[in-house]
Amino acid sequence: DRLFRELNTDVSLRVEETESTERFKVSGRGELHLSVLIETMRREGYEFAVSKAEVLYHTDEEGKRTEPMELAYVDVPNDFAGAVIEKLGQRKGELRNMGSISGGTCTRLEFSIPARGLIGYRGEFLTDTRGNGILNTVFDGYAPYKGDIQYRRQGSLIAFEAGEAITYGLFNAQERGVLFISPGQKVYAGMVVGQTGRSEDIEVNVCKKKQLTNTRSSSADEALRLVPPRILSMEQALDFIDTDELLEVTPSSLRIRKKILDSTLRKRAAQRK
Repeated sequence: DRLFRELNTDVSLRVEETESTERFKVSGRGELHLSVLIETMRREGYEFAVSKAEVLYHTDEEGKRTEPMELAYVDVPNDFAGAVIEKLGQRKGELRNMGSISGGTCTRLEFSIPARGLIGYRGEFLTDTRGNGILNTVFDGYAPYKGDIQYRRQGSLIAFEAGEAITYGLFNAQERGVLFISPGQKVYAGMVVGQTGRSEDIEVNVCKKKQLTNTRSSSADEALRLVPPRILSMEQALDFIDTDELLEVTPSSLRIRKKILDSTLRKRAAQRK
């Protein structure tokens, strides 16, 4: 009811029912448009899960799939131009033009890139350019499908079991990557608790407690030091999630989870894919 009521005031939004009564397809004019709706509903007290944004494909007269394309104009300091060219190239971007601006201190890049190649790129772009880059895009029609894109080079750290995150378990897990949670937080199997530097996902037991023994030593009892967790904002979480993950949105928290929570079923699905 809440989604369909939004259509009364937002003419550019589209809501469609699916085969499930608990799942709806919501189409808008880009990530920002949809994130505003998500944040509004969150503040109103709703709880729901969101998948990674997707583009709308068309079919041409020959029955082939086509996708929306964008012209991307990027202005960056010269030192960061290489990183931008590499990242957009990985996302099926084609460099059309390149030149100097601002007296030779900056570079202007012009790319033709699939619209889906820009999904989740904003945060990465700000990091790669240290906040000094400017990215503008304009719709450039539909073109034949450019092939699959790997949105994220790093895998996820996935909670192995349900329970409460313990300092000892988190201390062992932080050796595998960057954590998103702190001690005392409730977790469940299939929940994403961090990001690993490797390309594949890794399961970790953040609820693991230290085994108590009769013998003690001063070094064994030293306090474990945890690196402060990376707290993702709404926009960062939407950028981060991959195609096999969901963002759980509640008034009090944001959680990332795998679409398939069971580890065995998740591996079987990956093998079939």
